[in-house]
Amino acid sequence: METTTLCCDPTNSSDCKELHVLAVDDSNIDRKVIQKLLQISSFKVTVVESGTRALQYLGLDEDKNSTRFDDLKVNLIMTDYSMPGMTGFELLKKIKNSSTLREIPVVIMSSENSVTRIDRCLEEGAEDYLLKPVKLSDVRRLKDAILKSGAPEIDPIQTKKRTYRLDQSSKLPTSIDCHDLTSSPPDSPQQSVAKRARL
Repeated sequence: METTTLCCDPTNSSDCKELHVLAVDDSNIDRKVIQKLLQISSFKVTVVESGTRALQYLGLDEDKNSTRFDDLKVNLIMTDYSMPGMTGFELLKKIKNSSTLREIPVVIMSSENSVTRIDRCLEEGAEDYLLKPVKLSDVRRLKDAILKSGAPEIDPIQTKKRTYRLDQSSKLPTSIDCHDLTSSPPDSPQQSVAKRARL
């Protein structure tokens, strides 16, 4: 079983706020990607390959051989949704049902832009739902929210982004670029006619 912990850059004390992320993903490539993004953003990061391993790390299992580091407080959990054995959704439910860990924000990552899946995760207590591939801007937004709140909880996800995904998901491909959400909408037929008339 793989467990890797990386710390933020000790030479940059102003950026090192002891923020620790537990990242959970069964894909080796995706683990490396999210690990790199978190490292660039000066998080402490621990990556594990399964929901079961995450529970062991958090001390929520009954295995006496659990690897738990009490001095490394987890400020955020980022987990893939689709994993064998225990899905990210099941992991989310276990964390939110825990009296000791329910306050830790959990972010779900998925390559599928499913309204049903998004609703399910948010209703169960997920703080955010990020579409893969996760971008550096996503990670930095999460960090800014944590630092701004001054608490382990993350501020609610950007309403504009969530509303767009829920209202427009039927018109979107299964994989979208979050940066496209900030682009202006296409002209209406009336606007197009007006533009041509001016030319």
